[in-house]
Amino acid sequence: MELKAEKIEVVGNCDVKTFPIKYKERHPLEYLRRYPHLRCRTNVLGSILRVRSEATAAIHSFFKDNGFVHIHTPIITSNDCEGAGELFQVEPSSKMKVSEENFFNVPAFLTVSGQLHLEVMSGAFTQVFTFGPTFRAENSQSRRHLAEFYMVEAEISFVESLKDLMQVMEGLFKTTVMMVLSNCPEDVELCHKFIAPGQKDRLEHMMKNNFLIMSYTEAVEILKQASQNFTFTPEWGTDLHTEHEKYLVKHCGNIPVFVINYPLVLKPFYMRDNEDGPQHTVAAVDLLVPGVGELFGGSLREERYHFLEQQLARLGLTEAYQWYLDLRRFGSVPHGGFGMGFERYLQCILGVDNIKDVIPFPRFTHSCLL
Repeated sequence: MELKAEKIEVVGNCDVKTFPIKYKERHPLEYLRRYPHLRCRTNVLGSILRVRSEATAAIHSFFKDNGFVHIHTPIITSNDCEGAGELFQVEPSSKMKVSEENFFNVPAFLTVSGQLHLEVMSGAFTQVFTFGPTFRAENSQSRRHLAEFYMVEAEISFVESLKDLMQVMEGLFKTTVMMVLSNCPEDVELCHKFIAPGQKDRLEHMMKNNFLIMSYTEAVEILKQASQNFTFTPEWGTDLHTEHEKYLVKHCGNIPVFVINYPLVLKPFYMRDNEDGPQHTVAAVDLLVPGVGELFGGSLREERYHFLEQQLARLGLTEAYQWYLDLRRFGSVPHGGFGMGFERYLQCILGVDNIKDVIPFPRFTHSCLL
């Protein structure tokens, strides 16, 4: 149906000569990044941000339909959940006329994860999730990193195997992608057509196949036998880098793959000890996807008091995490959880190469525009 206008009224004048986004010109996403206050007016950013909105609703819908309770975990925290030390410290902007050394009496930081707070809540509500901003003070301007990004995190009580956890992770990914494709097909199509030709086929391939599973040990063996030269030499006991993750996905025919059972020394204190002798691995799982690498990270949590006590003592964290030991002391159950980087999830769906282009206002090293 065609609309014919009988009258046109200009509500807000725009000087087309000085307006930096030119009509009918397809500007690169890198160029648009310089104008965070104007780029949302373009077709491509409009589509990306509508998909972001639909994906947010789909994720909340998935968890609600599956009986999860939504928890608002704190943005300001005294915990360094990941132990990586890449934290933004929170302090008053002016010197306060108080005797306390810190505003909160303890050092406080912007959160890197809501996981530990979710563990508290999972003891009361069985299945919980949070979806909010997280912060990493990582000095990186790569395509993969932001200083402020969004995380979807879930914690589930009475989970005793990684298989059960992986089922929820795969279900979350596939169900929400189906909802996004159903609710805003035109926006997804625009992105696939103009940003990432071929992404539609890659996404369909991911959706119709069961995700694969391999152990960390198997992954390292595959990488060692690869004909490709890596910047970081793969060795058992070292972390998998992005180049390794992308190779493993390609090796698996571009089907997402769960990598499980990582060495204990690579992972945080809260992951469950597999008690597997000299290898000494923990029940950890990462989901690797095409074009992005790691999308999900999760594990079974160490619910056994004495195992956890030993780990904390080894790392010198016993005093700081007495409350975490209390969760085991006062009635614990087997449980596990995971986190999914929301911006990486959007990159995976849409084929957007740079993470800065799937968030309305990107924050990264040397850049905090607006």
